[in-house]
Amino acid sequence: MTSSMTAFARQQSEHDWGTLVWEIRSVNHRYLEPTFRLPDSLRHLEVPLRELLRARLQRGKVEAQLKLVCSASVESGISINHALLQELCRATEEVRERFADCGALNPLEILKWPGLVVQHEQDTKLLEEKTLELFAATVEALQQQREREGTQLRQLIEDRLTQIDAIVAEIRGNLPGILAAQADRLKGQFSDLQLQVDSTRLEQEIVLLVQKADIHEELDRLDTHVREVRRTLNQTVPVGRRLDFLMQELNREANTLCSKAIVTATTLSAVELKVLIEQMREQIQNIE
Repeated sequence: MTSSMTAFARQQSEHDWGTLVWEIRSVNHRYLEPTFRLPDSLRHLEVPLRELLRARLQRGKVEAQLKLVCSASVESGISINHALLQELCRATEEVRERFADCGALNPLEILKWPGLVVQHEQDTKLLEEKTLELFAATVEALQQQREREGTQLRQLIEDRLTQIDAIVAEIRGNLPGILAAQADRLKGQFSDLQLQVDSTRLEQEIVLLVQKADIHEELDRLDTHVREVRRTLNQTVPVGRRLDFLMQELNREANTLCSKAIVTATTLSAVELKVLIEQMREQIQNIE
């Protein structure tokens, strides 16, 4: 399915310990370039987050931001290792008994003692699990929006392919008459100038003119490239780069038509082809 690289998604989850909010934005880029803005306590999750993102997206500049709002009870509550605190108090009393000039005990210094403030490992694991789970859901929502926009881009491209088909068919239908008219024109020029030219030489000149002005190969290649664009749009893998290459090939054939055109109508048709191809190319820049 054709996917755009431009999208935005926001997902939120509520828990007893707080609220998680993921916001992800993506724009077009040649490669996949993710950046993460995470709370300090969750920066270690960047590697698994990148892996989750790469599993779903192939291209685009992606900015992902996580907001963590802890509940009041979690923010104000501090768990103390009471057994360790009792041991510290007992040890402090023993020191005071031996050294009479010891100062008063500083509670803030005690709090700095390793292991006194307890971090609940189970809560940390739950936070990490919910963060990754919500991120996966947000990436899924982002991808769905990219696919919806990609469907619209595909329709725009297919509309222009239909117009190209019509222009190519018109040029092909007019070509025999154009070549015949040019041959008659050449004969008339020789006649007006009253030049004595044998029929063999005149036929050779007409053949050279027809060969120079013949654009059947260019029209055939345009038809082939249009069919390939349609086939590429039906693929299930990222197709942006291949479509961009095909636009270059279409544009090359349109340029050749302009250079080989011998009547104004063909030149104008070739210019219209170039306009349609450029419109497609601009849209394809947003396709993954």
